[in-house]
Parts: sequence; C-alpha cells; structure tokens
Amino acid sequence: AEEAAEQLRLYRRDPDGWRGCRSTGEVAVSWRPSAEFAGNLYKGEGILPASPQNVWECIKPVAGGLRTKWDQNVKDFEVIEAISDTISVCRTTTPSACMRIISPREFVDVVAMKQYEDGTMLSAATNVEHPLCPPQPNFVRGFNYPCGCFCIPVPG
Repeated sequence: AEEAAEQLRLYRRDPDGWRGCRSTGEVAVSWRPSAEFAGNLYKGEGILPASPQNVWECIKPVAGGLRTKWDQNVKDFEVIEAISDTISVCRTTTPSACMRIISPREFVDVVAMKQYEDGTMLSAATNVEHPLCPPQPNFVRGFNYPCGCFCIPVPG
C-alpha cells in the first residue's frame, strides 16, 4: 500500500509525457504509456465547487461510503481486513457492462489512505491476494496496478 501511494505521488509530480485525450468544462482526462505494464496510465482532473472534506467523503474507500451510491462502476465495496487506521485490504465489485457482454469484476486491493500537511488527501491501492477473499463464482478477478485518487485543496 505504501509503495502504491509513493508511485501515485511520483505520477503526480512528473508532468512529462501526459497527453490530453478528452476534456469537458469540468474534467480533463490525460494518458501516457505505463512503465510497469503493456498499456497506458490515465488521469482525470477537475475542480469541484466543494470543500476538500466533502469531496473526500464521496471518494474515500470505506465500507458503507458514498462511492457505491454515485459511481455506477462500483457495485459494492467491502473491507476484508483492517490492517491499521489507514491501511486495509478491500474487495470492490463492478457490475456487468455492455448488455452483459462484459462480466462483473471483482478486485482485491491493499488500500492506503493518507493526509499530507498541505491538506491533500490520497487513497492509493494495488492488487493483493488475501486468504479471506478467494475468487468468487460469477466474477472475473481483476488486477489493479497502483491506482487511486488525490483530493487537493485549491485556494478559494
């Protein structure tokens, strides 16, 4: 979890190679080739008219959190094991997509939550295997490389 958090911090601080691919008035999505796997990294950025604490309540990875209520790509989120106040092993399930052509997925990740001195909040995750969470029938087990969300306060 700590390594995933550090990897995300490095992605954030390295502006090189990101190419814009989609943009609206609210969100800009960029991509760049991954150095870890044969594929691309993606990042979405936007400014929300809300306090960082209110935004964090919507995205933080906790059981019973708001993410399953607003994010159509997250069907369920559960904590398999709480390792500390800031690190846990979690299972996230996603619904089927494209008229059930894409099967439901499940992801088991170790998740770290951090708050930095400047008020930035981070959730970082990466794939892990856990004996209390073997692959479940009717789900395809997904694999996450380091991923997560930053909630960064901006002036005003």
